[in-house]
Amino acid sequence: MKNTFFYIVFGLLFCFTTTAQEGKQIKVQSDRTIKDQTRFPGATILAKVDKQVYMQHEGIEIWCDQAIHYSEDKFVKALGNVKMKQGDTITMTSKYAEYNGDTKFAYASDDVFMETPDNTLRTDTLFFDRLRQQAYYRNGGTLRDSTNTLTSKIGRYFMERKQYSFNTDVKIVNPENTVDSDRLDYYTENGHAYLYGPSTVKGKESTLYCERGFYDTKVKTGYAIKNARIDYDKRTVFGDSIFYNSAIQFASATNNIKVLDTANNSVITGHYAEVFKDKDSVFITKRALAATLQEKDSIFIHSDTLMITGKPERRIMNGFYDVRIYKSNMSGKSDSINVDQTTGYTKMIGKPIIWSQKNQMTGDTIKIISNTETEKLDSLVVYQNAFLAQEDTLKAGFNQIKGQILYGLFEDNEIYQVDIDKNTETIFYQRESEGDLKLIGINKVLSSSIRLLMADREIEDVYYYQNVDGTLYREIDLPQNARELSGFHWRGDEKINSKMDLFRGESPPKLTKIQGIPLPKDEADFFDEETIKRLEESKSEGSRLLEQELKDAELKETNEELDSIPIPKKKIQTNLKEETKSAQKKSSYIDMDLKRTARQRDSITVTTLKQQKLSKDETSKSISEN
Repeated sequence: MKNTFFYIVFGLLFCFTTTAQEGKQIKVQSDRTIKDQTRFPGATILAKVDKQVYMQHEGIEIWCDQAIHYSEDKFVKALGNVKMKQGDTITMTSKYAEYNGDTKFAYASDDVFMETPDNTLRTDTLFFDRLRQQAYYRNGGTLRDSTNTLTSKIGRYFMERKQYSFNTDVKIVNPENTVDSDRLDYYTENGHAYLYGPSTVKGKESTLYCERGFYDTKVKTGYAIKNARIDYDKRTVFGDSIFYNSAIQFASATNNIKVLDTANNSVITGHYAEVFKDKDSVFITKRALAATLQEKDSIFIHSDTLMITGKPERRIMNGFYDVRIYKSNMSGKSDSINVDQTTGYTKMIGKPIIWSQKNQMTGDTIKIISNTETEKLDSLVVYQNAFLAQEDTLKAGFNQIKGQILYGLFEDNEIYQVDIDKNTETIFYQRESEGDLKLIGINKVLSSSIRLLMADREIEDVYYYQNVDGTLYREIDLPQNARELSGFHWRGDEKINSKMDLFRGESPPKLTKIQGIPLPKDEADFFDEETIKRLEESKSEGSRLLEQELKDAELKETNEELDSIPIPKKKIQTNLKEETKSAQKKSSYIDMDLKRTARQRDSITVTTLKQQKLSKDETSKSISEN
């Protein structure tokens, strides 16, 4: 009984082992079979007459015109119109290919074309590891899908996750954009591309640059970090991160924003910005600051929010909420501001105030006018409730002038004349002379209009016009509460004396935390030690694959270490000319044997075989010459 059980178990094991071994054999079908043990010991030469040679092994099918089959080694070399197919996932054609059933490794060369449900790949040489379900090329390839054409020197395809990893001279081309990168991961299922190293996304009217980024090639949106910038016509936007939608020509930038406008010699900074290219507008907030160069002197405008609109030669800037201005000889504040490049007008609205030299000017609205050609200050106008005040030389009080409207004239960016009209009132601390600071009295005057002439930033002369009515009071005779005109409010403590004063009293903005972009997965080399050992231990007689250096190509380094991701530095050592010569020689041997056998069988034609040889020779010659 025990022996019976032993034999049954042994028989089952034997059957299982035999079946498993048979399952690993490469099954073949061929119109013609030739054996030449002298030239190809242990091999069978298969050739097409009416139908192509057909081979099958564990889910992979191979068709070709000629083949050398080493059944014991489970190795086959296929030549002429080769087609490999793995289920419904991959179809690959080439002029030469080989496959090893033990290592589950395929190699194809000479006009290789691989097709998946999502894309096609064309290259000169392709390595295909069925165990890891990965394909690899290192001498240039072109991938095409429904939207894009991608090219690179080095490429690796991870079939299970439908991902290509491209390296060195990577380019994506589609009708809307061109993407260039040092290293790019591309997911064929959704068209997502991850950019590493210096990369650009160039559209018809803009170019996005970054050194790490993401781009959705289908919906045309991207996200860039690390030295990110976007270039428009005469305008460049920098930021810690930039979101980009090329379909609607929109971009938003976050943290440490800088907008350069070369058309107007201006720079705008802040921590959040939006750019609408079609509308020629930029919106910027969070410590927004605009700096414009005027006659070798910059004017700075700070507010909660700045918006710039218009074509390069017709820019308009609007500032909202707590506007502050600083220039070397002038500063100011208001609730909002409008700057029109075309007219040279700067309009301040909402409790506006200007400090120019020692003068403080206020009113309902203030308009500053610049010469559009010289960019120098030309004049200013204060509308409604105009008020000019200046601290007395010895700070005994304040010289004051009020009226309905004020006009000021500038020369070399210095105010030299002020005219005030309609119901003017003045208070002046009158002193004996320029050199004598003794106070004569306090002069209060009413008139229809007044003209002030300035010299060395001081009021030098005062002229009253029409309906003049005034009194000079001794200092002792004029009480303190009568020394201020109605509406007077000295705001000297608010005066902006430097660029840093623009932010006085403000807390630093809380910056948004930038969402990072996933680093590329730290993959082992395609030809890692385990794979090389597996291939070298195989018994693949005359394998072209084993004649090559089983090493990955040298990857192009990015400008930074990709956050410590190691990039292997290996050189391409494939010699295409030597490989082609070897292939051509072996192909000739096979054709000679086939033709000799055909001559022995008068009923078999060999025309197709001769045509195949010519095709091989022409292709090999082309590769060698290139």
